[in-house]
Amino acid sequence: MLKRFLKDESGATVVEYGLIVAIICAAIITGAVEVADGLRSLWGNSDSELRQALN
Repeated sequence: MLKRFLKDESGATVVEYGLIVAIICAAIITGAVEVADGLRSLWGNSDSELRQALN
């Protein structure tokens, strides 16, 4: 029974898939933050330029 338990690797596969999903999620979150910062900068510059043009 102990040998059969030690040979069973199905739990290891679940852990590996979990790690892969965690890495993909971290990459998506990092990319989303970078895009948000870029858009914030773009709209901030546009806002200040528009305000200057209207004054």
